Amino acid sequence: MVVSPLLRAVIMGPPGSGKGTVSARIIKHFGVKHLSSGDLLRDNMQKKTEVGILAKSYIDQGRLIPDDIMTQLMLTELKGLDQYNWLLDGFPRTVAQAEALDKECHVDTVIDLDVPFETIKCRLTARWIHPASGRVYNLEFSPPKVQGIDDITGEPLVQRDDDKPETVSRRLQAYDAQTKPVLEYYREKGLLKSFSGTETNKIWPHIYAFLQTKLPDVSHKNAATPR
Repeated sequence: MVVSPLLRAVIMGPPGSGKGTVSARIIKHFGVKHLSSGDLLRDNMQKKTEVGILAKSYIDQGRLIPDDIMTQLMLTELKGLDQYNWLLDGFPRTVAQAEALDKECHVDTVIDLDVPFETIKCRLTARWIHPASGRVYNLEFSPPKVQGIDDITGEPLVQRDDDKPETVSRRLQAYDAQTKPVLEYYREKGLLKSFSGTETNKIWPHIYAFLQTKLPDVSHKNAATPR
């Protein structure tokens, strides 16, 4: 019996590019282990681990967490996944992190969600929430019945600071500056696979078809119409 090599994949894309949705679909269809740097950081900060306390001190000062801390955090976690196919999300974010990852394991493919910044800006700035319940509205896809008002309580909706136009622009510029070199690094190695578009549902079938060349669909649903 021929054993297929394990898949080592990275997903990249700016905030609001649909990375969470695509990752969830990859997990569902291909049964990979998903390792998100953001989730791992939050978990460590909540548990007050040594790395968590250190990371929080940087975040509280509004500073980027140094490469060596992020690398140590992710590589420690990856040691427990060496028998599994995995998908990294949010790491590597810098070329130094990518080089450190390369020393430990060989990455097979990097999925890049190439969504225009204008599309993302519209998507994120259209998001409003009802603070008490956490209900989320999107002015484009799922607007409230009355503009600015929660459907159920009639209370006013607010826009998170993260979703305000000036913040969104800043986050996208920061992503661009930090991540372009990483995309270039993987492009030069021939590992980068970019999927361009403005709608996740239209990008997804292309990602699905690409991953099917590497892994079987384990969801046991009708593979012809991946959702």
